[in-house]
Amino acid sequence: MTKVEAVVLRERVEIVIDAVEEQTGHVGVTVVEAVGHGRERGITHEYRGRVFESRFLPKALLTFVVPDDVSAQVADVVAEAARSGNDSGDGLVWTTPVWHATHNRTGRPLEEAA
Repeated sequence: MTKVEAVVLRERVEIVIDAVEEQTGHVGVTVVEAVGHGRERGITHEYRGRVFESRFLPKALLTFVVPDDVSAQVADVVAEAARSGNDSGDGLVWTTPVWHATHNRTGRPLEEAA
């Protein structure tokens, strides 16, 4: 099993999840709200004549646990679907091996569930 994690823009969450389901057939994701910044180092905006600097931007952390044979495909689909066309700030995607995953309800290893 492999864990595919991605930090994406909040407005791209549904697009990414739908793309993964349609293109890979994998269903199941955990979504956590997150904040952070990369090269863009936040944004500056003006409100009522005052300038404010937001160092951390709203993002979402998506986590998929998938079979090893589809992990590269899921990561590729996530990266493509998360792309917004902006110069920066679209996030990251990475994979991590998972050695033991068990369903809480049944106690069975995830590999056995079909």
